[in-house]
Amino acid sequence: GGAADQNLILLDEAIVFNSSHLFGFFSVFNPDVIRDVKLYKGGMPAEYGGRVSSVMDVRMKNGNMKKWNASGGVGLISSRLTVEGPLQKDKGSIIVSGRRTYADVLARPFLADNFADLSLYFYDLNLKANYKIGEKDRIYLSAYNGRDVFGTDNFGFDWGNTTATLRWNHLFSDKLFSNTTFVYSDYDYGFKVQSGGNGISLSSGIYDYSVKQDYNLYANPKNTVKFGWQGTFHRLKPSEFTLGDSLLGDAAALAEQKAIEGGFYIANEQKISDKLSLNYGVRLSTFSNVGAYTEKVYDDSDNILSETTYEDGEVYNTYYGLEPRINATYLLDKKSSIKASYNRNYQYLHLLSNSNSGTPTDLWIATSPLVKPQIADQIALGYFRNFKDNTYELSVEGYYKDLKNQLDFEDGGSAINNPDIESDLVFGKGRAYGLEFYLKKKKGDFTGWISYTLAKSERQFDEVNSGEWFSARQDRTHDLSIVGMYQITPRLNVSASFVYYTGDAVTFPTGKYFVNGALVNLYGSRNSERMPDYHRFDLGATYILKDSDKFYSDINVSFYNVYDRKNAYSITFDVNDAGQPQATQLALFGIVPSLTWNFNF
Repeated sequence: GGAADQNLILLDEAIVFNSSHLFGFFSVFNPDVIRDVKLYKGGMPAEYGGRVSSVMDVRMKNGNMKKWNASGGVGLISSRLTVEGPLQKDKGSIIVSGRRTYADVLARPFLADNFADLSLYFYDLNLKANYKIGEKDRIYLSAYNGRDVFGTDNFGFDWGNTTATLRWNHLFSDKLFSNTTFVYSDYDYGFKVQSGGNGISLSSGIYDYSVKQDYNLYANPKNTVKFGWQGTFHRLKPSEFTLGDSLLGDAAALAEQKAIEGGFYIANEQKISDKLSLNYGVRLSTFSNVGAYTEKVYDDSDNILSETTYEDGEVYNTYYGLEPRINATYLLDKKSSIKASYNRNYQYLHLLSNSNSGTPTDLWIATSPLVKPQIADQIALGYFRNFKDNTYELSVEGYYKDLKNQLDFEDGGSAINNPDIESDLVFGKGRAYGLEFYLKKKKGDFTGWISYTLAKSERQFDEVNSGEWFSARQDRTHDLSIVGMYQITPRLNVSASFVYYTGDAVTFPTGKYFVNGALVNLYGSRNSERMPDYHRFDLGATYILKDSDKFYSDINVSFYNVYDRKNAYSITFDVNDAGQPQATQLALFGIVPSLTWNFNF
């Protein structure tokens, strides 16, 4: 039930602020270099903080320490290459990987004339190296850079993530080890519009510099203690409009925000008995605003009552948050268990948007004297069972989340070129609850899973919709995924997947009027309408061409969106040539065929 900014996504401990390429068509995570993924939806461990919904912790491969090898693929939509090997045999290794798509070349014949010059591609690069500098010490260095480009000669936008992580692992004894980590993460984005020889552009970004110290203590066979701290310096560069080479309007007044976020935690994983185990802990989070900055106080009509200026480096506001966490697992028998959890989380960075569809140019802002930190209390209870020697896996889990200090725009508020953006915000509360079902077949020639969620995510603001509860933009009543894979022969396998979910909640016009011949839309209640439901069916087949000790290759054929569903990315309202209002739906991808040759040697 969390919004995009309420989910913490990490790549080797660095925050990834936008985790998708091509508006969700690809993930930023190249599977060729991914070693491990952990997803925490409930019972979040105390070492994680800064988000109120979930954590996805992604770790890259370390690289082959014994021999060099290469793998990759050449396809119609994208190509990729990964090379890994020892820096020094059994002491250090490195892995380097790159991807590049050219979906626009393939899609251009199917696009309308006004998109004939469309650029639509991404690239990403991954690197990770490690070296053992002694029996008790190892150094890890990892980095990621990725960028998306979308647009034509007259308009377009691009966005990208860059991360870097340096980690020192030290073994004090058989029972105690530590990780000292330095992390850099940035996310920048912007767009341009070319009109009449003048270019209008927007740029923005968020930059993090972090240091972490984590300890693991194996106290005894029944207790494993984790403790540590983290400090992060945030720089949030606001949206900045330019016309040609000059600032446009009041953009110069949009000051950069700086802040220091801290976290201190301790947790224990305890085995109470053969049937009951607990993971419990507490996290203390802190957040301090740092100058230079001008704090403004507004009246009920959004007029400025007073301004206070703080010098560069001056701390002018601090928040503290105590975050208890507990997760319990009880084994009913060898095949089934019950899990229950409670966690409280604080979030100090917020994503603002007043568009009907999320875009990479949505604006990040920091908690301030006016904008309070988000707080979430979540409980979850689930039943888990395996059948027929772990061939089948079943889970049913319910959750309820109470959210405080939620923020949104007041009616008519805007994130674009607004130096007084805090005056356009409203503050309220939220709730999210649901029931998740999951059935997976893990063994045999036919494998796959079915996942279904029935859920609700709502918000309430006194100033919006007369104080009535309304659906959050990410509210999805139904969310269904069906995946199947069948091994026809040792060389040939086929796969299919189907996804369906309720369309996002949006605000559409309910009326119109004209001012000097220009259409002005009259909007109804907040998020009272829905985008069309999303559904899609994909097919794929892989045939192994060669499989030996020295060389492997296969050929993969796939069809994305087999029945060519025109899923809406956005719906806009304008006036046609006859002067009548009309709704226009933008669908980014229809059916997309792909052919890829994969190799490993």
